[in-house]
Amino acid sequence: MPIGLQSELLRDRRNVELLSLLRDDPRMGTAELARRVGMSAPAVRERVMRLEEAGIIVGYRLELNPAALGYPVCAYVRVRPAPGQLPKVAELARRLPQVVECHRVTGDDCFVLKIHLPALDRLDEVLDQFLAHGQTTTSIVQSTPVPLRGLPLPD
Repeated sequence: MPIGLQSELLRDRRNVELLSLLRDDPRMGTAELARRVGMSAPAVRERVMRLEEAGIIVGYRLELNPAALGYPVCAYVRVRPAPGQLPKVAELARRLPQVVECHRVTGDDCFVLKIHLPALDRLDEVLDQFLAHGQTTTSIVQSTPVPLRGLPLPD
């Protein structure tokens, strides 16, 4: 979608208001959105559809508590692939269910992975798979003072 159309949609105060409401409560229904912004439900439905089609809204997610699901250990793993191993690291990250995020980054390391584990003693089995393709550096999350939150919206 052209950046110009995205910018145009974000200049509209009502669209930004809709995004703010959906960011805070993605399950909010069209009727409630319409009531809050003072528009008809069909008009709101059309605006939300345009925001989706423009690639501004890319999805709606269910956020789960990893610890409640039996994954209390969270770690970030930086991976520096050996020569020629970069595609293999990316493919391995896609395949492993413990990897919940994988970012290709600049710097000495090429990838930053976020992983969740049931126990610290399960870390080696994940790291060993990446070590076959390069070097790893691991940081265990001790606490999360700022949990995942929505992006700031334009004024």
